[in-house]
Amino acid sequence: MARQPRTPRVIASAVLAAGTLVAGLLAGGGTSQAATQGPCDIYAAGGTPCVAAHSTTRALYGAYNGPLYQVRRASDSATRDIGVLSAGGVANAATQDSFCAGTTCLITVIYDQSGRNNRLTQAPPGGFQGPAAGGYDNLANATAAPITVGGHKAYGVYVAPGTGYRNNNTNGIATGDQPEGMYAIFDGTHYNGGCCFDYGNAERNSRDNGNGTMEAIYFGNIKVWGYGAGNGPWIMADLENGLFSGVNQHYNANDPSISHRFLTAIVKGGANRWAIRGGNAQSGGVSTFYDGVRPNVSGYNPMKKEGAIILGIGGDNSVGARGTFYEGVMTSGYPSDATESAVQANITAAGYATSSAGTGLTPGTSVSLRATTACCTDRYIHHTGSTVDTAVIGSGSSATEKGNASWTVRTGLGSSSCVSFESKNVPGQYLRHQNYELYLQANDGSSLFAQDATFCPEAGHNGQGASLRSLNFPDRYVRHYANIVYIAANGGSNTFDNANAYNDDVSWLVSSPWS
Repeated sequence: MARQPRTPRVIASAVLAAGTLVAGLLAGGGTSQAATQGPCDIYAAGGTPCVAAHSTTRALYGAYNGPLYQVRRASDSATRDIGVLSAGGVANAATQDSFCAGTTCLITVIYDQSGRNNRLTQAPPGGFQGPAAGGYDNLANATAAPITVGGHKAYGVYVAPGTGYRNNNTNGIATGDQPEGMYAIFDGTHYNGGCCFDYGNAERNSRDNGNGTMEAIYFGNIKVWGYGAGNGPWIMADLENGLFSGVNQHYNANDPSISHRFLTAIVKGGANRWAIRGGNAQSGGVSTFYDGVRPNVSGYNPMKKEGAIILGIGGDNSVGARGTFYEGVMTSGYPSDATESAVQANITAAGYATSSAGTGLTPGTSVSLRATTACCTDRYIHHTGSTVDTAVIGSGSSATEKGNASWTVRTGLGSSSCVSFESKNVPGQYLRHQNYELYLQANDGSSLFAQDATFCPEAGHNGQGASLRSLNFPDRYVRHYANIVYIAANGGSNTFDNANAYNDDVSWLVSSPWS
């Protein structure tokens, strides 16, 4: 696919403008982001240009007007490139929605905006064989991660275990001990302890080639090879045969648990120096969690980077991880902290947000949740004792029944980016799932309860109200089935995972509370 050409004059103008922007951001701290600038313009102005730039949500250069990604629909295997609304702008999600209407789509290509053709496609077999036929990894469902950017609808790359993208024949990516930088925007609430949700530099043969042959951003809460403070998740560096949170091989206290709904994750490395940085992609700056010499384990100084690019998998094609990716770049050269601060300002100005805006699920408010499936629009999520079901509630219902169908929205017990639902009639008791079924139970203060009782709102999958994604089972949403409430996947071995009417059954109209 032809890239949008970037002439020397365009590049020079972008670099000059980006240099002015960097200076303004650093001097003023509050300078608003110019619409014509992207992260890669800022990196270029800092002397560390992008050599790979991937995003399904927006252009990463102010002048970029080419495709962001490609989708393939199941009905006829046709493909369609998804571009931007305007040069330097947000993805044209309407093109995808129209093309994929009535069928499912997969993301087949994530284009490289740098002009070096370092695109990401379906990862091939490696030392750890993939799950699909012939060992190839699965492709991401194109509609599984809906969000908004600057108020416009967009889709991220939803990586379920078994999903992976790769490019083993790259152009301009750092090799050996050459310096490089990289950042990615992830969903900080979507992770697990599998190996390995990575974005960055990996082996060209999809195998473990020894210590120091990788340099990639890792995000998750695995503790086998390394970990930081708290229970995770952590931003770490996958350097092959080690996930490093600092100079030590295993534990480093300065790398904090971090789980912003939109998370900026940064790793950079050069000659006997590397760093981990991170922050909230919606506001504020980035913090430095490590900046120092290479790990105190043999094989990592000098590095032996090989220059492939991976997304969602480990260097040897390990496919046990999950996560969500929105955008990321790799640079030539070791970016300065000042450049990264300016990039962070660009990211926060882009306006990443969940597509649940306006649903009314604001902590501290009270709501009732009404089904939107045609059969059941008089039914609300309701409890009788510990049992959670849907019940017909109306003006003639008793005060008790009205209260049992009313909920106080709380900041998520397991993540401040999501929500929990406390019973109006039984304060201190919350909706939580066990064995995929929802119950009303008292908060016992455990980490498991907090995770089970936390749900992340998204725009309703059928276009109405809100859909509620389970925090710790992020491929499952709150669903009514035969009047019982579950967390359900769209298709699966359980009866309540039936794909029929799934989008309707997982969409809830948020209304004024009955009590």
